Amino acid sequence: MSKAAAFAAFDPTSPLGPHQIERREPGPRDVQIEILYCGVCHSDLHTVKSEWAGTVYPCVPGHEIVGRVTKVGAEVTRFAVGALAGVGCMVNSCGACESCQLGLQQYCDRSQITYTYNSKDRSGAGPVTYGGYSSQVVVDEAFCLRISDKLALAAAAPLLCAGITSWSPLKHWNITKGQRVGVVGLGGLGHMAVKLAHALGAHTVMFTSTPSKAEDAHRLGADEVVITRDPAAFKPHRSSFHLIIDTAAGSHDLDAYTRLLRRDAALVLVGIPQHPHPSPSVSPLLGARRSIAGSSIGGIAETQEMLDFCAAHGIVSDVEIIPIQKINEAYARMLKNDVKYRFVIDNASLASA
Repeated sequence: MSKAAAFAAFDPTSPLGPHQIERREPGPRDVQIEILYCGVCHSDLHTVKSEWAGTVYPCVPGHEIVGRVTKVGAEVTRFAVGALAGVGCMVNSCGACESCQLGLQQYCDRSQITYTYNSKDRSGAGPVTYGGYSSQVVVDEAFCLRISDKLALAAAAPLLCAGITSWSPLKHWNITKGQRVGVVGLGGLGHMAVKLAHALGAHTVMFTSTPSKAEDAHRLGADEVVITRDPAAFKPHRSSFHLIIDTAAGSHDLDAYTRLLRRDAALVLVGIPQHPHPSPSVSPLLGARRSIAGSSIGGIAETQEMLDFCAAHGIVSDVEIIPIQKINEAYARMLKNDVKYRFVIDNASLASA
């Protein structure tokens, strides 16, 4: 075991603070990574505050990890010491069920996903996994991602969650050039959905309740912006979308969006609201065989595909880099939606924590 500097939550209400954790020594198939940057996801805040059941303290969050390989096991073939590497939301799964065999580890049929933090640690290193608010991590090669040196490293970190969560529905619903994609909500997920849909050649429409976000939405790649406070603004878009990705975290009326779908199209929910959405009406779904679906992150192969696509098209997240000492301030600002569009921790700051 080796020691690693970290920042942790010790209970649901106290500020995060310095902590020391242990990482396992790399096994034959393991990759050890010095963490250079870690994105700050809204899931981190939910988990730290125990808003989702099951938080084990001390909790070290972070699942948007990029860094440099410092050690590899004897059986590792895809990574060498000195290479750039990333770790997303998962570090293991059962590997044997149908979903895992298909590369859909995020839907493991046996519910044996090991998440990057606050998950039962099946490696035996500890009771739970610890995430990227730390100086280093050890992960099975099968759950390690290659990061191109064409990408700005800090801005690439959020691709490991916000990027793949937006990419997965675009690929599953086969979005191609000339199709119409709607994106609901302009935040960490929404801004990546706009960038990726635009890069795929889709006519991309941003739906936001905030008029001041229109200019930024266009800058990110939106062809049109609909201000959702005006019900009349929806009418020109009736029955026109091949896919709508709903990233909004607040509960809201889904009917307004299902009516905008073409026949056989889907409204895909990727945001988890604090309170349930109002029950949708059935008639708009029946009338054109429309669907309301959900989508969660992506498998490892799909995540690598997304990273390679981003490297080829120069796509990264819009980020604000912070030292770890400002993480509590960043959480407070996230609650006010005061970030464009992702905080990223410079993990070198852990040395002085």
